[in-house]
Amino acid sequence: MGTRWLGVGLAAILAVVTLGLALTGRLGLYINPESSWFAVTMAVVVLVGAALSFALPLGAEAEHGHDHGDEERSTSAGVSSRAFGPRSTTGEDAQRDEARSDHHHPHPAALAATAVGGVAASGVVLLTLVLPPASLSAELAMSRDVGAPPLFAGADAVTLAATGDTASFGVGEWATVFATATNPDAFDGDAVTLTGFVTPGDAPQQSGGFDLTRLVITHCVIDAQPASISVAASGPVPETGQWVTITGTVSSTAEGLLELDATSVEAIDEPEDPYEY
Repeated sequence: MGTRWLGVGLAAILAVVTLGLALTGRLGLYINPESSWFAVTMAVVVLVGAALSFALPLGAEAEHGHDHGDEERSTSAGVSSRAFGPRSTTGEDAQRDEARSDHHHPHPAALAATAVGGVAASGVVLLTLVLPPASLSAELAMSRDVGAPPLFAGADAVTLAATGDTASFGVGEWATVFATATNPDAFDGDAVTLTGFVTPGDAPQQSGGFDLTRLVITHCVIDAQPASISVAASGPVPETGQWVTITGTVSSTAEGLLELDATSVEAIDEPEDPYEY
């Protein structure tokens, strides 16, 4: 039963959770929506495999790979020995018996590792059943900030921005432009409307400065990276982690850097799709 639980049991629970998230439209909180079809397909395959596994009697998996011919011969020998007296044991039989004994009595360290790993895996999987789906927090985004702006797009994004074709740009694309633009004046005056959450920035907060941040995902939340752009706004700075929609224009600072000069900062609830991809 323990083998079944740590095998098909945990796998089946994760498959059910995956399908449930897909049906409720919340699978995007964990993986890139473009990969949803793969996750759903694998979940169905796992459930089918779990159902078929019950055709295997309990304990049968432990017999996999054993030489049943030896067992039959051993049984015959046992009958013979009972019928006709003690049977001498050869060196080969002794080695086989010792190997079987070692197989059925694993090392205590292996047992301890299996127990600890099994409890940990069971706890993680069971938590997925009771905890509500949630997006990554602003605190986690800030903890993943390494101080150097990661680039979420190539030179084509900077070229598009220079031509004014930025209608589809999110925080990730603008973060690339802000970090790599060699001619900041070319973007001065570009109108933008962006949504993200507030994080502390390099600009002084008493003057309304903060960063607009969004987590950008390639495959799943494990590889999520924060993308941030500097915002200059009048009025009090929203709380860290507050989601906002900012309307304003891109401007070039005296230091030759780009920032978003906000004309409107509207506090909103977290969007259904909190990530960029």
